[in-house]
Amino acid sequence: MQRSYAESITIAASPESIYALVSDVSRTGEWSPICRRCEWEDPDNTGVGAQFTGFNETPQRSWQTRSTVVAAEPGRAFAWEVGEGYVRWGYVLRPVDGGTEVTEHWEFLPAGLEMFARRYGAEAPAQIEERTRAAHQGIPRTLAAIKDIAEAERHTTDPPAAPR
Repeated sequence: MQRSYAESITIAASPESIYALVSDVSRTGEWSPICRRCEWEDPDNTGVGAQFTGFNETPQRSWQTRSTVVAAEPGRAFAWEVGEGYVRWGYVLRPVDGGTEVTEHWEFLPAGLEMFARRYGAEAPAQIEERTRAAHQGIPRTLAAIKDIAEAERHTTDPPAAPR
């Protein structure tokens, strides 16, 4: 199984509104199948270098992660790395007819593979495979949920139609 994965969806909303949604990590629990919530270390600092804690849960376990924002380009891209450069997650936004193509990407980085080898020893390949499978299964669910939220919010913030 590949140690990186990306999938895209078209959402009927502007790149700016989608960026505002996905870069507000305090809302991650609304769309993530594993991350229940995130909290900014400093809510006034949400750009590159900002840090946040993710509170994650599966039926087998719950855990926390600390992440650092590594890309914050309004209307274009938002990404973060978990731990000390273990895994990179992010979104790339591209305007298209009818809205925005949103690509969610995920990659197990070399430092993450090394950390798993140290932490899990002979069990590392199975643990890495489990995390990889979760990412591959979670990304399409996450994108579908972001689409539903973004399109619903777009309809509640659109100006009223002009009278005829």
